[in-house]
Amino acid sequence: MKSIQARLSLGLVAVLVVVGVVLAQLTLWLFEAGLQRYLENGLRKESENLLVALVRGPNGLQLDERRISAAYQRPFSGYYFRIDFEQGTWRSRSLWDLDMPKPAAPGLSDSHELGPEGQQLLALRADYRRLGQDISISVAQDYSPVREGFRRLQQIGLGMGLVALLIVLVLQRITVTRSLRPLERARQQIVQLQQGQRSQLDDEVPSELTPLVDQINHLLSHTEDSLRRSRNALGNLGHALKTPLAVLLSLASSERLKDLPEVQAQLRDQLEQIQQRLARELNRARLAGDALPGAQFDCDAELPGLLATLGMIHGEGLLLEYDVPPGLLLPWDREDVLELLGNLLDNACKWADSEVQLGIAATAEGYQLWVDDDGPGIPENLRLQVLERGSRLDEQVDGHGLGLGIVRDIVEAWGGRLALLESPLGGLRVSIELPRKAR
Repeated sequence: MKSIQARLSLGLVAVLVVVGVVLAQLTLWLFEAGLQRYLENGLRKESENLLVALVRGPNGLQLDERRISAAYQRPFSGYYFRIDFEQGTWRSRSLWDLDMPKPAAPGLSDSHELGPEGQQLLALRADYRRLGQDISISVAQDYSPVREGFRRLQQIGLGMGLVALLIVLVLQRITVTRSLRPLERARQQIVQLQQGQRSQLDDEVPSELTPLVDQINHLLSHTEDSLRRSRNALGNLGHALKTPLAVLLSLASSERLKDLPEVQAQLRDQLEQIQQRLARELNRARLAGDALPGAQFDCDAELPGLLATLGMIHGEGLLLEYDVPPGLLLPWDREDVLELLGNLLDNACKWADSEVQLGIAATAEGYQLWVDDDGPGIPENLRLQVLERGSRLDEQVDGHGLGLGIVRDIVEAWGGRLALLESPLGGLRVSIELPRKAR
């Protein structure tokens, strides 16, 4: 969501800057062009006044200074003229001892400088014919104050433009944030959905989002219903097949087949394989069907009850301890984690002499789980064999031998790794590394 806001903000900034610069330059150009036309009209009137001030004298043309503006008399006043005719050139006293170049062509020109102060001249050349002579009158005005005014105007305009841009950005940020608030709320609800804190999205959304939310809620309902039916069917199938398989195993071990030991052994072996394979595939199918994230496993809430139950099953003389950071949540379905930890702890309790320890910690890559016991342990060369479903090293210990096989299936379904190591307590350590669940 933040990236959308950032893209919208950057796009708006770019558009505003480009449009603002273009409009500012166009406005200044039009303003300057209009001002030059206004000054051009004034300079043309001055040239016409100078033309009228030309009169016939005893020695030919002469300039009647009474008709000339006083500004042409003060040195470097900013107003200058130059009159070129056949007998020579007349210059205004305001030029002092400097010369103002004659513009190359009639019309307006702003490319001249004058004096040590570098006055920028806006000059107008007009050609006339008066009293039988060709006369060229060039009138100039200092354009520097106007240009300084333009620079100040540009600075003021730039400052006002920046302030306006900041105001527009703030208003745009508020508008975009309010407009995207329903999307942000929907994103937060999806996160809650992934964490198992809700099962549906709120339908109080803008009309543009209503079809999307309705489709998501419909899909969630359909998937949850299908998952529930699938799990119920798998559970029913498991319970339905458990009794017939037990009966067949009992018959395979009965006295009726004692005269056929080879047949009895083969039949019992095949039935046990069917039982193990059935349990394995049912568990795989159940895990694969976990399409919707359920409630997360709250270690603080679940572990005390789990350990208390195991303590009652295996006797009060067994010390069960756990080392888990406060408030830790495991991002997997509660039932799956209970099955994982239940099998691990139950297996450890069966072999432990007096103590079982559970540890869970969050790592940079995911989560680390381990279960230690102070039992006899497992030789290193037999550890891979124990992971096979139904494998048991000691037939005197109660148990069906499926615990670690189920644990291995769950860990593989979650993309983790399982290892059997030597425990600091002297027995076996079952260590599991689980990646963080994809969000």
